[in-house]
Amino acid sequence: MQPNTTEFILTPSDNDRLANLCGPMDDHLRQIERKLGVEINNRGNHFRVIGAQQSVDLANKAIEDLYKSTSTEKLSTEIIHLRLQEVNTDNDLNHEPKNEISIKTKLGVIKGRTTNQKHYLSNIHSHDISFGIGPAGTGKTFLAVASAISALESEKVRRIVLVRPAVEAGEKLGYLPGDLIQKVDPYLRPLYDALFEMLGFEKINKLIERNIIEVAPLAFMRGRTLNDSFVILDEAQNTTVEQMKMFLTRIGFSSTSVITGDITQIDLPHGKVSGLRHIIDILNKEPGISFTFFNSKDVVRHPLVAKILDAYERYENKKNINKQ
Repeated sequence: MQPNTTEFILTPSDNDRLANLCGPMDDHLRQIERKLGVEINNRGNHFRVIGAQQSVDLANKAIEDLYKSTSTEKLSTEIIHLRLQEVNTDNDLNHEPKNEISIKTKLGVIKGRTTNQKHYLSNIHSHDISFGIGPAGTGKTFLAVASAISALESEKVRRIVLVRPAVEAGEKLGYLPGDLIQKVDPYLRPLYDALFEMLGFEKINKLIERNIIEVAPLAFMRGRTLNDSFVILDEAQNTTVEQMKMFLTRIGFSSTSVITGDITQIDLPHGKVSGLRHIIDILNKEPGISFTFFNSKDVVRHPLVAKILDAYERYENKKNINKQ
């Protein structure tokens, strides 16, 4: 295929901003080249990008957007990686939701960076029950917690309930020290971390003391009905079929529920069917219920995380083919 070349000039011309964009020894430009499969040359603010037309267009957009942001922030490898996630390499920008959801928190404005994340936020906003399924680092829990805080602060709900099954890598609660609350607290820590990051330690503790925010193990949900609540079930791949049914039937009037999990990392005892994997087949066509499936392209952690996930997926696919 004949490579395409595009040339453009970044304005206004500013040497400090150009240095910020290019990075030390042009590291940021090399990072964009590796991610999008293009060649980038520049002399001052005059840029030339060479590669397949789709990749060239994506690289142009990325460079122009990054240059705009240099007026207000110092770019880093991490920021470049996150911004490149927004430039969808599958060219599915036309499939993005029409109404993009933005959430204002202490951290600033939170919004979806990838197309799947944008759909996820839109689904949470428009559905009473939403499922977010995919690998770690794709923002499933973080975006759900941000949506819950937004709903609470806008008085759409009266309380937030964050739930997790107390199952991790085959460990048993009996081996942990302390009473039941102390035993399950480590399993709930990721939810606390997301809350503290968005609203701060003191405010979250006050809301927890007033029972406006509740963080609880899944076992505590039996027999309850949750009205006017935003309920999040995290790590749902570690629920049994019975537990998932129990949780979903706790949802009351004027409530929103988000269920997140990764069906490739199930820690249930051998022979137990994951409630999350089971429910996909049961509810995937029910109106009022949404499913968002994430993949390695949605990972917003270290770039190697996406490569590790892809390597595992290739290995599993190869193993399944050999079994056949």
